Amino acid sequence: MIFGLTALPAAGESTSSQIVIHSARATFGDVKDRVTMAVENRGLVVNHTVHVGDMLHRTGKDLGRGRRIYERAEIIEFCSASLSRDTMEADPRNIVFCPYAIAIYVLEGEPATVYVSYRRPPAIGSAPSVKALRAVAKLLEDVVSDAMQ
Repeated sequence: MIFGLTALPAAGESTSSQIVIHSARATFGDVKDRVTMAVENRGLVVNHTVHVGDMLHRTGKDLGRGRRIYERAEIIEFCSASLSRDTMEADPRNIVFCPYAIAIYVLEGEPATVYVSYRRPPAIGSAPSVKALRAVAKLLEDVVSDAMQ
């Protein structure tokens, strides 16, 4: 596999809250399996897989918007009981950062490239909140880095 990395700030957001995008020349299934294994190797469980690409393709027809965006696109969601607990004990409003999500997708017209992306949570709030959110960001970074090796 050949890998790449890009970090883009989302529209209207500071660089402390970025969308991180990796890419690989591989198959969708191989990359998804690698991400799933990287999650599970940490003793965590994938809670849910969101089939975003299928939903957009299906509903696009109903909306009169037939342009296909993704050949395949899924988001895997998972959580860490200890990190989530730390994050929400630091500030109950941090609930918005759970579950953690990693998107895996292939753009229409780019079948040889699989993208893996996630949102790096901003380090905000009290000192305990900042510490916990940085740990969540590190977990996401480590999962994706392991999967992309």
